[in-house]
Amino acid sequence: MNKKIADLRMEMNKVIKGKDDIIVKIIMTVLASGHILLEDNPGLGKTTLAKTFSKATSMQDNRIQFTPDTMPSDILGYSMYNQREGKMEFVKGPVFTNLLLADEINRTSSKTQAALLEAMAEATATVDNVTYQLPKPFITIATQNPITSGGTQALPDSQLDRFMVRLSMGYPDVQSQVEMLMEDHGQNPIDAVQPVMSVEDLIQMRTDVANVYISYEIADYISRLVDATRHHDKIECGISPRGTKAFANMAKACAYMYDRNYVIPEDVMYVIYDIFKHRLILTPSARREKNGAENIIYDICQTTEAPSMAGERSN
Repeated sequence: MNKKIADLRMEMNKVIKGKDDIIVKIIMTVLASGHILLEDNPGLGKTTLAKTFSKATSMQDNRIQFTPDTMPSDILGYSMYNQREGKMEFVKGPVFTNLLLADEINRTSSKTQAALLEAMAEATATVDNVTYQLPKPFITIATQNPITSGGTQALPDSQLDRFMVRLSMGYPDVQSQVEMLMEDHGQNPIDAVQPVMSVEDLIQMRTDVANVYISYEIADYISRLVDATRHHDKIECGISPRGTKAFANMAKACAYMYDRNYVIPEDVMYVIYDIFKHRLILTPSARREKNGAENIIYDICQTTEAPSMAGERSN
């Protein structure tokens, strides 16, 4: 594994205990130039994870705490009249940063949620018919509480599709919880995190990931998996072309994480659940089933033949 990535994992493990798989997928998604949705109950470390990642990668970060009265201008910025200069000037909002932490994004209105669509898709923000370029890289890590929580409003499908992955941290195991308690000396654990890569390093790695090779066999495999979601009798709406590209890019990032410049079927299988689960729109009967989406994805994986290729993923 790339030394800088290994160092990044180590720094994040200082704060986030027992969640190495989530840390790996966060890194993969950022390397794949994607955005991340963290869905979990309150208090499980979603915000802490995002801030730890930001510090370890030397990125500028801003945080927005979404509430029912948050307005689009609170995200993008606004124009105001400068009396001294005698002209209108633009005041940038918190979206003008490298890493935007959109905290509890599903507590705000659809209008405000939609203000992030352009930023996430094109890394630009348009205010008063003027389009501004956002800093590079621009990454959104959004957190949301389960939709059964009070005061939440589900993200529309169009916005969910902008997130490359939806991840869930879950509760820490007993040993990880013990470590957290033993290391709690009244200090913020993020203070111990050291930057281990620069923004320039991250941009170069994203370029390297984009150049990872996907063979015809792998492209065909990805396409057949996606096509199966579009013809499954328990799925009303399958994976979009945007989702297909996200799938391929995430598989590339997985290969890169493990020092390969080509994708193998194991990379595809490693990321498929995180790419597919939040994009599938199930039939009403399938939605009533426990773990409906997971079972459908498993069925698709089992019935879609993988290409025979040498190589396997290793830690």
